[in-house]
Amino acid sequence: MKTIAIIGGGVTGVTTAYALAKRGFAVTLLERHRYAAMETSYANGGQLSASNAEVWNHRSTIRKALHWLLRRDAPLLVHLHPTWHKLSWFTEFIGAMERYHDNTIALARMAVAAREHVFRWAEEENIQFDLRRQGILHLHRDRTEFEHAVAVSKLLERGGVRRRQVTPDEMRSIEPSLRGTYYGGHYTDSDSSGDIHKFTTGLAQAAQRLGAQIHYNQHVVQLSASQHGVDVTVLRDNGADTQRYDAVVICAGVASRAFAAQLGDEVNCYPVKGYSVTIQLDDAASQAAAPQVSLVDDTVKLVCSRLGDHRLRIAGTAEFHGHNRDIRADRIAPLTAWVQQNFPDVCTRATTPWAGLRPMMPDLMPRVGPGKAPGVYYNTGHGHLGWTLSAATADMVASAIAAGRDAVTARASPSTRCATART
Repeated sequence: MKTIAIIGGGVTGVTTAYALAKRGFAVTLLERHRYAAMETSYANGGQLSASNAEVWNHRSTIRKALHWLLRRDAPLLVHLHPTWHKLSWFTEFIGAMERYHDNTIALARMAVAAREHVFRWAEEENIQFDLRRQGILHLHRDRTEFEHAVAVSKLLERGGVRRRQVTPDEMRSIEPSLRGTYYGGHYTDSDSSGDIHKFTTGLAQAAQRLGAQIHYNQHVVQLSASQHGVDVTVLRDNGADTQRYDAVVICAGVASRAFAAQLGDEVNCYPVKGYSVTIQLDDAASQAAAPQVSLVDDTVKLVCSRLGDHRLRIAGTAEFHGHNRDIRADRIAPLTAWVQQNFPDVCTRATTPWAGLRPMMPDLMPRVGPGKAPGVYYNTGHGHLGWTLSAATADMVASAIAAGRDAVTARASPSTRCATART
């Protein structure tokens, strides 16, 4: 196995390209946009958050979704127009509730492994991405919410993530700009934050230095696998062009489901839309009033991260509306209002809204590993933890592909055949 195509140039595709290039593979990454990280990896919440590894398959999620059903500004909004994809996804979501504990622990372990890769790769390649290793602080406004978080912390600890309970006074010592009334909080000092777009574009350049070929403006329309390799068809201005590779890794975000169907696999990821606003901290008063530590407000399901001295990113909400990418004012307004309520001295005049589609599996576990056909692999479906998990899942896929290559090499080695014959 020598040549590998990667479909998708977001954070999972780029980390996969880098992990494979480091192992000596001839990598070709195909991205439909003009640059890397232009969709869901463009402006997320900016958190590398192992402390957020709890899966959503819990009765409290169902209860909150029903409570918010008729609110247009609800943190979790399900459009009632039925589709087969939506119905099948929610059916599997409910079925995965029995694996809530095991999956939360598994995601926590994966997040811990990914953290070390991210830090090491960024240091080795000198990638500057506004990294802040100051932890993440979860805010709880009532006792019920706090007690649920206590139970979650026990699961996270089994996965190698330690987050400690903190009192309101301790919360303000961790983040002095914090205002409002809170029942309590949880703090994970090993978590961090930064700019996903800067990280991904920097790692893409590093992958190219290692020999990876990255081709932009590539509209992949068809994949076909056989014993002879994987054919990848790209639409051109003057027709279509098909190239054959030894293997392909699908890292195509919400498009992964359609590509998987072409290859005989089922990858039931649903596009769950999230929103963010990036506030420019143009004046000294705003810079002083904005938080330094990354925050999670568990009541309204929003996250907040400081990106350098001059930007504040607020992100959140989950909207089930198919592949709709519209940026709705009524969904953006709660993000800006949250800043005005909790950090009133931050000027919100210069605000850039954004929306992206998270590729989310029903059990919130990413699809990582081989497909049915030879040479087909997946690294997709990371949901709300795309950046947090991507380095670990990229290393998992690259290791699996490398193991297959090494096994073929060993079988073809004359010395191996001789040793086998003597035995």
